[in-house]
Amino acid sequence: MGEVLIGGTCALLLCVFASPTFIGYLRGREFGQNIRDEGPEHHQSKAGTPTMGGVLIFLSIAVPFLVLSDYDWRAVGVFGTAIACALLGFVDDYAKIVQRRSLGIQGRVKMLVLLLISLLLWWVATHKAGISTTIHLRFVDASLDLGFFFPVAVFLVIAGSTNAVNLSDGLDGLAAGCVGIVMLAYVAITFITTGDGDLALLSACVVGACVGFLWFNAFPATIFMGDTGSLGLGGAIGAMAVMTDTMLLLVLIGGIFVIEALSVIIQVFAFQSFRRRVFLMAPIHHHFEMKGWSETKIILRFWIIAAVCSAIGFTLYQANIT
Repeated sequence: MGEVLIGGTCALLLCVFASPTFIGYLRGREFGQNIRDEGPEHHQSKAGTPTMGGVLIFLSIAVPFLVLSDYDWRAVGVFGTAIACALLGFVDDYAKIVQRRSLGIQGRVKMLVLLLISLLLWWVATHKAGISTTIHLRFVDASLDLGFFFPVAVFLVIAGSTNAVNLSDGLDGLAAGCVGIVMLAYVAITFITTGDGDLALLSACVVGACVGFLWFNAFPATIFMGDTGSLGLGGAIGAMAVMTDTMLLLVLIGGIFVIEALSVIIQVFAFQSFRRRVFLMAPIHHHFEMKGWSETKIILRFWIIAAVCSAIGFTLYQANIT
């Protein structure tokens, strides 16, 4: 328990105390956020806000984890996946900000890299960490052996979690707060229920870094996490689900991200099929902005939804364990 608390606290403090210097560096290099024209009009005032804060988040996670970890293969797999996804996001941020390519790297390239990351995670999980290809259907207290389809499931989880967190990163503090809540549920799952100290340590480091980042990312944000943060944190959530046998339960634990992703899927499908929009704007947090909700109101209510989903998911997990 001590190492978990120390790791989370160190990550929080590192992020808080290093942020002013890092923000100053980003401002000096003019690494500011580009706001796309199709977004809400009032978001244009956020243009130029320093981004790529994910670099700071993962430095804050890495230092206490690498110092305190026993390097259990499950934790190493999650950490490696998160870092690899963060590096992918960094390249995307670099292309957008430094090379002035508004859409970053191509979507097909992103998916190919995520496929390679997923295959590496699958290999570590099955060949090093001893993770079974059988997944538990905790909603009905049953199990299913995926066999050769397990790598496909891993890819779907990693691709889904990274893109869902990326989609939710549209309001100040929304993604960081929701990720912190979801990973707090994984602290409970890995420490209270399974007793896996290394995974609990890593989860606590992610929570601490997210909370520390919120000190500057909360409305009105003075720094954004960028794709470096959103893809990396999404990769951490997806990999944690793989290593804890909660890939299906992640739909509930990370329910807020599922809602965000589904809103985009529904909007695209409705427009392409019927030339009509279900939401005023997608992802769904922008829909509520267009309806006149304040940014802070949306963020707080989405945090509440994230907390409820994560609590229910943890309860269901523990009920099936015991």
